[in-house]
Order: sequence, then structure tokens, then C-alpha cells
Amino acid sequence: VDPTRKFQFIEGIGGALTDASAETFARLPADKQEELITAYFDPEKGIGYTLARTHINSCDFSSASYSYVQEGDGELKTFSVEPDKKFRIPFILRALKANPQLKIFASPWSPPAFMKTNNHMLRGGKLKPEFAASWASYYVRFIEEYRKASIPIWGLTVQNEPMAVQTWESCIYTAIEELEFVRDHLGPTLEKAGMSDLKLMIWDHNRAMAYMRGATVFQDPDARRYVWGLAYHWYDGDQFENLSTLRDAYPSKALLFSEGCAYPFSWDTINEWKWGETYGHSMINDFNHWCRGWSDWNVLLDEVGGPNHVANYCFAPIHADTRKGTLTKMNSYYYIGHFSKFVRPEARRIACTS
Repeated sequence: VDPTRKFQFIEGIGGALTDASAETFARLPADKQEELITAYFDPEKGIGYTLARTHINSCDFSSASYSYVQEGDGELKTFSVEPDKKFRIPFILRALKANPQLKIFASPWSPPAFMKTNNHMLRGGKLKPEFAASWASYYVRFIEEYRKASIPIWGLTVQNEPMAVQTWESCIYTAIEELEFVRDHLGPTLEKAGMSDLKLMIWDHNRAMAYMRGATVFQDPDARRYVWGLAYHWYDGDQFENLSTLRDAYPSKALLFSEGCAYPFSWDTINEWKWGETYGHSMINDFNHWCRGWSDWNVLLDEVGGPNHVANYCFAPIHADTRKGTLTKMNSYYYIGHFSKFVRPEARRIACTS
């Protein structure tokens, strides 16, 4: 161990505060709700989460598909986060009460249907060019409404998984299309709204294409000035070296792991050790390849791995049996905790070999 050789600072470690997590949380008895909040966010009695992700509009881990505006309202006159007020906003506020310094970043899965080429929030499609300015303003409205609800937003990703046509909410961007949207619309709109301090991240998809997607945007001086870094997932293999290659080429840009989970869900395999080992393997290698923050997917799911409006049932580090009012911690909860409890924000990686 060589403490004289210092590398990246750590922003935080945590998980996603989704509709599914919030709805499941609301169905728990009060003492189990408190147990869950303590387990995740208390730095002494729990594992001290310091980073959290949430979503703009619905995602697959919502009970239904929805947007914040009425059909055809490109001027955003009907914009309202009312769908989030029943479960998700109260859940996030409970997390913030436990840790007021929690860094929250938000990701859209899809623009409203009328803004897309397939006229549907699900199954891919692209953003219609005539709605690019309106969609950029949509992020600002979301941040403003969440601030009104006493939820500060620390960062944004441009689009969740922009190369995946999913059966759930999805929207496709090529690398050039993402560059142009950031350069010509989202970046200037955030700047005009006084939100240049937000940590804007591109890609938000798998490591395999991290270098190509990152380099495309970062080599454009007009686009890269708006972008803090690149977010990525783990769903198509390790490819950790791609992260170091991108960081070596663009050392001023940050890397953040924004999503990973185990699937498909089965209660019969919930105690298998491989689930936790998957997290440990990823976290060790991600941080050793310049990752600055690490966010798991749903912090809580129910006894079937949901709720989920497209039957995409997955594991979470903690599952609730809402029929019995009980909580079950997977070994992945403890694996993540070995990092989140001890590697705190502003910690710094140093040289070590084995």
C-alpha cells in the first residue's frame, strides 16, 4: 500500500430510490420502515448510503407508465410531479432526513409519448427534433419541482440506456445525437436556468461502449464543457479496462457507476452467495479503474421482485414480504456495506498491489 500515490476522490456509494422501492416501503409497518431507513442511511447502525439515483417520468420499476405533462403539451403548461407525491417523494424525504447530505441524481427512461418518433413511451423510438428544446426544459422543470419538495438534485444523466430498445420506457440516441442534444439544447438550457453546477453525465449504459460514447462527446469542445462525466452499467460484461482508457484520454472527466442488479428474481435462490460476490467483484474493479461513485439499482423490492409494470422482476439487496411485513437482507447488502460504510465521500483511492 503506497499512500503517497493518490488517485480519484470518491463522491459516494448508494442505490436507487424508485417507484417500486417507494411503493414497497409504503406497504411496510412503521417499525420495518424505520428499520430499512436505518439499514441503508445510518452511518453507524447501517451502511451509510451517500449517493442515490431516481427517475424522471416512469421507468420499468413503476407500477404504471406515466409522464408529467398532458398529451401534446410541448409548452409544459400542465407539468406536474403529482404522480411522485404519493410514494416516491415521501420516501426520498425519509432518506434525506436520515442523511441530509445524500447526493441524488436523476435519469429519464423516456420523454412523453408525443415527443417521440414511435409515439409511445415504451419500446424505443427517438426524440423528435422539434421537441428537443421542450425536452431540455423538462429536466429543468423536474429539478425545480423537486427542489420545491425539499429534494435537491445533485446530478443528471441524459438518458438511461440510450442504445437499448426495451419493452419498457426507453429512447434511443446515437453518440452524435446525444452530443447534439447536450451541446445545442440540454447544456445551454441548464446553464440558462442557473444549473451549471449540476453533474451532467452522458451514456448511462454498459461499459462495453464507454470509450466510444465518451470520446465522441468529450472531443467536442462545445459539448464537453457542459458534461461532468460518463455514467455506466454492468449488464454486458466486465470490460473494466475501457474505463481506464477513457479516463487516460480525458482525465478531467468523471466516471460513475449508475446501475447494476441481479436477475431474474427467484426467492429460491435469494441466499446464494454469488449475488453478493457479483457486487464485490464489480466495485473493487470499478474503483480501481477510476470510478468516482457507485449506485446500485432498487434499494427495496417486494416478494416477487417488483412491483414492475412489464414483469422485469429483479433482486434488490433488501426484499420485503409485504404479506408478512418482514424484511430479508441479501448478502449483496453486506457486500455493498463493506464499501459504503467505510469509503466515505471525499475519500481517495491510493496505490495498492497484491
